[in-house]
Amino acid sequence: MFNGPTVTTDPRPNVVAISPLQLDADLIGTAAQALRDGLLVAFPTETVYGLGCNALDETAIAKVFAAKGRPSSDPLIVHVDGLPMVESVIEGPLPPAAKALADAFWPGPLTMILPRGQAVPLAVTSGLESVAVRCPSHPVAAALIHEAGIPITAPSANRFNHISPTSAQHVIADLGHVCDIIIDSGRTDHGLESTVVTLDGADVTVLRHGAITVEQLAGVEGIRIADDGTSVDSPASPGHEKRHYSPSTPTVAVRGNSIDFASTSGLELGAATSVIYAGYSDREPELPSTWRFEPLGSLAEIEAVGHDLYFELRRIDVLTAAAIVVELTGAPGLGRAIDDRLTRAAGSTIASTSAELAKAITEATAAHD
Repeated sequence: MFNGPTVTTDPRPNVVAISPLQLDADLIGTAAQALRDGLLVAFPTETVYGLGCNALDETAIAKVFAAKGRPSSDPLIVHVDGLPMVESVIEGPLPPAAKALADAFWPGPLTMILPRGQAVPLAVTSGLESVAVRCPSHPVAAALIHEAGIPITAPSANRFNHISPTSAQHVIADLGHVCDIIIDSGRTDHGLESTVVTLDGADVTVLRHGAITVEQLAGVEGIRIADDGTSVDSPASPGHEKRHYSPSTPTVAVRGNSIDFASTSGLELGAATSVIYAGYSDREPELPSTWRFEPLGSLAEIEAVGHDLYFELRRIDVLTAAAIVVELTGAPGLGRAIDDRLTRAAGSTIASTSAELAKAITEATAAHD
């Protein structure tokens, strides 16, 4: 569905181009050695670009938290290259339900919360006796972890709470000054973070919606969905803050088709108040005169919306506007992940009426001033 990745050449010495279609063993080796030496390497996964470090090196882990401005209460995901490395970071054998999910979705964008092995520092898990683990499928990520021979933590390579990066250019804009190496492999495949789940026997609870849908999880034999994530907000999962993945411009969210734009009462916020409405090309609303429409894609192509979401939010964020209104999809499947990101981008402020929306925009812009 998507074009192949475009790899660019950047003049800065810490940016190296590695095509996922033709891996450069020497460059992979250099980056792997940097990770073993405790340095920070930004690299692509199939979801977003990660800020990688040795998951067993507390000094390197501290550098990741400092570079991102990430609070120590937000745990990191440990990335591995296969089941043997999983066993080095968890306590005991992989539970049967976890093995079933690994067989179905690894390598791929699924993160499982498992018992922490003693080799993993508590700094990685925010003091919890559980550890988030996944096995990425991106060829560069897989080769890098395998060559390094160590588990790698790789939170998104952006400033904490900012929009996640889906290209090396996004990484350069946010963290180019703190990365020892940035691997440029073009745009990422999914554009949304991994799905995070926890297990209790065969019961699976979704802690964060992502590229693997609830429906896909439910299709695995022997797995029961105990909670589909609609009421879960767990500190064991990365990205659980009410404000996350956020533009710099004040942002609020609306439920699709819930606002009566035919009546603009309360929404004409003054000639100087320009508002961008980020919605969908197949249900573009009639907007107040000081507003402008920017498309996030078509709901008929929900995978493309997810793939381009962060790219579009970053594009929109640099346009001139007092506020951004993002429209939730209201769709099942991947729509849950998209709506989770848009809700947190808006600081979990969702308006359902014109009056609520006007109030939310006024409060958001006032807080930003």
